[in-house]
Amino acid sequence: MLALEGIQVLEVAQTPIASFCAMMLGDFGAEVLKIEAPPKAGAEIYASPAGEENRREAVYRFLHRNKKNMGLNLRSEWGREIFLRLAERADVVIEGFRPGVVKRLGIDYETMSQLNPRLVYCSISGYGQDGPYRDLPGHDINYISIGGALGIIGKRDGPPTIPSNFVGDWAGGTMHATIGILIALLARGNTGKGQYVDISMTDGVISLMGWLASNYFAQGEVPRRENSAIGGSF
Repeated sequence: MLALEGIQVLEVAQTPIASFCAMMLGDFGAEVLKIEAPPKAGAEIYASPAGEENRREAVYRFLHRNKKNMGLNLRSEWGREIFLRLAERADVVIEGFRPGVVKRLGIDYETMSQLNPRLVYCSISGYGQDGPYRDLPGHDINYISIGGALGIIGKRDGPPTIPSNFVGDWAGGTMHATIGILIALLARGNTGKGQYVDISMTDGVISLMGWLASNYFAQGEVPRRENSAIGGSF
């Protein structure tokens, strides 16, 4: 028996970050239902050129293994009603819209927790649901720049090197979201109540910088490229 067997997850996301999180929960045994807008099913795989159908299919299959899917127009009354009925018996909802979108759709945590107090609801965004940056657009390179990670990647005397993988998206977003959801499920076992999990990818990146920041606060040492264990200096 897998650890999350019996856990029901609703994924309503427009980004691979949230889809990756739901995929991991599915790998652990959860039953995942992905909600897609019928005209744009799979539209979150925007990173692949439109003509590369095989590549798009491969990425889609990777992110959506161990899932079922359903097409719903959440802007329609009937689509919203169906989603709320599904949420009444779900354990987890994962959403990856811009801050404020789920409120306008009427599927925000405040609304859904009234129907299902045991619901664990996770929002993943670039800068979190509040604060001065919440409405700004962003991508992985923005999150790792603001978080300080980009500045320590690359050669000492050269410019920062953009990593070939998504540090902010996967490590700052997906992994922190997955951990947060699992902790909220554990807490629910003690309290009987769900929680709201607000994941900022930028905050996630900053948390990963803690071990370098500690050197600065302890010794005044400013992190520099090729001057850490990652760069091979020791």
